[in-house]
Amino acid sequence: MESDDRTYTAFVGDRLLVSGSLSSVIPRTKEHLDRGEGERLLIFDDQTGQQVEFDLRGTVEEVLARVAPPPPRTGPGRPKLGVVSREVSLLPRHWEWLEQQPSGASAALRRLVEEASKKSPGKERARLARDAAYKVMSVMAGNLPGFEEASRALFAKDHARFEALIRDWPKDIRDHLARQVEQCARLEAE
Repeated sequence: MESDDRTYTAFVGDRLLVSGSLSSVIPRTKEHLDRGEGERLLIFDDQTGQQVEFDLRGTVEEVLARVAPPPPRTGPGRPKLGVVSREVSLLPRHWEWLEQQPSGASAALRRLVEEASKKSPGKERARLARDAAYKVMSVMAGNLPGFEEASRALFAKDHARFEALIRDWPKDIRDHLARQVEQCARLEAE
């Protein structure tokens, strides 16, 4: 059903409803909605911090079938590699350099991306995790006291100050953000 290890977190108001894979988040979220409770329900993609919405009509099985990743594409292209075409804007001198590379511009760009991603993967993943934490924090705690200072502490990587600043926030929000910041620290150490 799920093609990756992506996890999600659902909040009802300022209470954590469920966190985990789609196969655990969807049933609990649907159960909550089916009870007709009117509190605000928000679901976040833990890897990106983006809010996500799912069409929760029908049975749990129908919902899970709708959110399953699409089948692999067939037809022209290189489906085994999962190549995706997008536009890239470069300066003329960059295009000239790319055109001189063996195997062409696309292969050269792929090599450059691979090399760059291997240099400090922990730091890059920590940066992405910190950005995700900030997105969740902005939505869930943007109006809470100390939000601006906590944001500064988050990006300054001052975890002790961050935790002190969010100490009086609702427990589930505070605990979720603290877990995300702990993950950032672990990734930084890699």
